[in-house]
Amino acid sequence: MSTVRQPAVAGMFYPADPRQLAHDVQQLLAEAPPHELIPKALIVPHAGYIYSGAIAATAYATLRPAAAHIRRVVLLGPTHRVAVFGLALPGADAFDTPLGRIELDTEAARAIADLPQVTVSADAHALEHSLEVQLPFLQRVLGKFRLLPLAVGMATPEEVAEVLEKLWGGEETLIVISSDLSHFLPYAAARHVDEETVQTILKLGPPIDHEQACGGTPINGLIVAARRHRLTPHLLDLRNSGDTAGSQDRVVGYASIAFTEGDQGEQERA
Repeated sequence: MSTVRQPAVAGMFYPADPRQLAHDVQQLLAEAPPHELIPKALIVPHAGYIYSGAIAATAYATLRPAAAHIRRVVLLGPTHRVAVFGLALPGADAFDTPLGRIELDTEAARAIADLPQVTVSADAHALEHSLEVQLPFLQRVLGKFRLLPLAVGMATPEEVAEVLEKLWGGEETLIVISSDLSHFLPYAAARHVDEETVQTILKLGPPIDHEQACGGTPINGLIVAARRHRLTPHLLDLRNSGDTAGSQDRVVGYASIAFTEGDQGEQERA
């Protein structure tokens, strides 16, 4: 009997009604500004769609030209509810969303299962939103694909990079890192902090901490891998909740960044 992880934040972070969800995601994608890039990896935010959906859509819209070639998505996001040592697989066969079922790449899961930093924790995935909110976007852009979701807890950048290396693949594999930026700073302070964080990422610089980005651990691992594979980062969008749907008193920062192979033009600034 197959094990299926059910949606935990449908109706809270995004619509639970399939038709409304499909409409909202499609509208966000249609409104995203064009960027002529073919990403190998993306960093995308994971708040409720009213807050960060437009920023996330800017990243996912870049996948359209290559969508027919992408067959596997390796999705990493931070844990918010359950402490995890290393990177946790869900121990499931599929993830459901209101838009349908996504089969997990069990062969890829077996390929990394022997790494000491890889564990299995259904609890870490059960209520985790950082991974779930990415799925409807991926479903609308890619259609059919296999998913390898990893809930990232306490790990070094090198441990994350080692996992990515085993899963790197070719054009059939997309890597997605789910992360917001600063949390609950005043608007002007958040813009300053988030700009510095983004510049560090664009320069493939030193590790960032969890005050700068809640997904700092998987981002740092991607940076290590990006250096090895000579990826070029491009800033697609940088905003915060004060720009989208919230008060400017205490905001959360969001960025979308694409990593491409080779030099596909200059770094793009929002």
